[in-house]
Amino acid sequence: MLAGNADPCRARSAVVDHRVIHRVLKHAAQWNVVHQNVAALLDAPSVKSKEIEILTPAEIQRVLEALKERSLYPIVAVALGTGMRRGELLALRWKDVDLDGAKLRVEQSLEQTKRGGLVFKAPKTRHGRRTITLPASTVAVLREHWKATLECRLQLGQGKTPAGALVFATWDGNTRSPNAMTKEWRRAIHAAKLKATFHSLRHTHASSLIAAGIDVLSISRRLGHGSPAITLGVYGHLFKPDDRAAAAIDELLGGQ
Repeated sequence: MLAGNADPCRARSAVVDHRVIHRVLKHAAQWNVVHQNVAALLDAPSVKSKEIEILTPAEIQRVLEALKERSLYPIVAVALGTGMRRGELLALRWKDVDLDGAKLRVEQSLEQTKRGGLVFKAPKTRHGRRTITLPASTVAVLREHWKATLECRLQLGQGKTPAGALVFATWDGNTRSPNAMTKEWRRAIHAAKLKATFHSLRHTHASSLIAAGIDVLSISRRLGHGSPAITLGVYGHLFKPDDRAAAAIDELLGGQ
């Protein structure tokens, strides 16, 4: 995660504000509305990086064990298996999931407003709308969750689960609050005697892909980043020097 020294959200907001003002004044200067783009005279605010949270395999097992038999378990398991954001997970519908094809589509995200209202929105960029392949373990978790959801609905007299229903709804089929889920996560992580945010699951997913040697473009697309540059900006320090690069150049130069 990226953060400033004092207030990371304010630091990132300042960067966005500078970028927007610079673009507006640039067009204004081109149209002779202003004489000069004064924003170009100032350097963009910097956002200093902060070490991201990554769970070790042992910590992952502790978290999952602490969540056994709890409704948060499948959400955390899918987060680890896909790298999806909190809002994307809670907005996921069964019609977006293809268990036989071992993949899902991210088509929308759930946002909690300051007043507590819940709003479904399309991804902020075209890269956010994406297809994610699923590992076998994640497919198994989703199949079990589908079965448990169906059984619960039948007991409540709600009938079969409609395709458009949310995958991670509340027990009675309503939309789950992102803030409430975060609070539940904090309690669970405390029970596991660990310190990590829910977003650390996304970081853990990305770091495992990097460790496995997956190329940055594929990782960027899987995470829904706007470009590989964003991925490198967050996770660049995790990429290790590749000895194959030297070997490839050696072969080009006729080395043994």
